[in-house]
Amino acid sequence: MNNYKLVIQYDGGRYKGWQRLGNSDNTIQGKIENVLSEMVGRKIEIIGSSRTDAGVHALAQVANFKISENFTESEVMNYLNRYLPHDISVVDVTLVHERFHARYNAKDKTYVYKIWNKEYTNPFMRKYSMHVEKTLNTAEMKKACQHFIGEYDFTAFSNAKSKKKSMVRKIYSLDIDENEGFIQIRVKGNGFLYNMVRKIVGTLIKVGLGELEAESIPKIIQSKERDQAGFAEAGGLHLEKIDF
Repeated sequence: MNNYKLVIQYDGGRYKGWQRLGNSDNTIQGKIENVLSEMVGRKIEIIGSSRTDAGVHALAQVANFKISENFTESEVMNYLNRYLPHDISVVDVTLVHERFHARYNAKDKTYVYKIWNKEYTNPFMRKYSMHVEKTLNTAEMKKACQHFIGEYDFTAFSNAKSKKKSMVRKIYSLDIDENEGFIQIRVKGNGFLYNMVRKIVGTLIKVGLGELEAESIPKIIQSKERDQAGFAEAGGLHLEKIDF
């Protein structure tokens, strides 16, 4: 059995997220599976590393699929890029060990959130960043970042409906960079709950606007109350990297 690893980039603006949905074929996973199924001549399912939300983008999503046919890496890559929509690109295809699993073998994931922090809009980045008109206090936001680092129950920072799965996740780093009007918030962790990154960013924005104190973060985490955290728009979020 041949196991193919894909590295995928996509503009998630017009899709309902990564994960295939039973009532819609407008997902990244669904589009790729449809093309692969045409290539092989039967239904193919792929495994993704991260289930990005509707509207979220990816610079390096990773997925894998297994087939018995002996397609070369270049044949798979060329076929996918020929028939996929132009806002989805496969940038690498590699034959890997049969036991490789894109989700279970992922050690950590990095997301970057982009904010345009000027009074006027940025017409060239409006689809890929959140516009915040009021000047953000990034010094206070950086103080707040330190309170997220570590292993915690992040129930307060998730919209996950299931209560059976563990809400404990570990954040390795949370950094803020500024460059000519852009603020980039980069977070690296062993995994993220549904909407977790967007809620962390939304909370940091509230700190930057003076609506929350940086020192209030530990209390919000401990409370497990979801209405205390902020929530940022989907368009500014990008899956940047997955390490194995």
